[in-house]
Amino acid sequence: MRRDYDPAVLGRAIYPLLNSVVVPRPIAWVSTRSAEGVDNLAPHSFFTISSVSPPVVQFTSVGAKDSLRNARTTGEFVISLCPEELIESVNLTGTDYPADVSEFDAVGLTREPSRLVAPPRVAESPVSIECRVVGTRSFGTDEQPGDSTVVFGQVVWVAVDERVLRDDRPAIDLLRPVARLGANEWCTIGEVSARRRVPYTEIRAGA
Repeated sequence: MRRDYDPAVLGRAIYPLLNSVVVPRPIAWVSTRSAEGVDNLAPHSFFTISSVSPPVVQFTSVGAKDSLRNARTTGEFVISLCPEELIESVNLTGTDYPADVSEFDAVGLTREPSRLVAPPRVAESPVSIECRVVGTRSFGTDEQPGDSTVVFGQVVWVAVDERVLRDDRPAIDLLRPVARLGANEWCTIGEVSARRRVPYTEIRAGA
């Protein structure tokens, strides 16, 4: 037997429900720079690729967070990969520090200059994706706790540590990214298996 949920009745309670079933979610470790020059760094687990040509990625700010405000103001952000060895640092950057406090300094992370944008990369991260904002889409007003805004960034530069490359491609077992689940749960890559896409001609031949 299924239990049914009506979003109109749940209201804000739909958030933990969706968080528990849309899993695992990769984490965008978003660095931005405020107009005052403060470097912000925060994890956002609503993150994915939007387009390949042109290359565009997106992250969602649930509420009007510093990442959103800075990206809107300056038009730039950087996404760094969150490896398993940095999971505690990633979690700590999710703390609600005041806007004039840089998470880089508060958590003890190293700034690495970006190539084409002002916000710094996380030097300890093996991959950084430099982006310029190409649009946002708000759902609500940004002012309520559950209101969300999707930020779209065109990828202008990607920097990858050679130590996580295999055959000129980032290898999942070397990247070892972490992801978010429901509640306060996190996960690592776990068991990895390979599946090639089966062409229809093979399916038809075997029918």
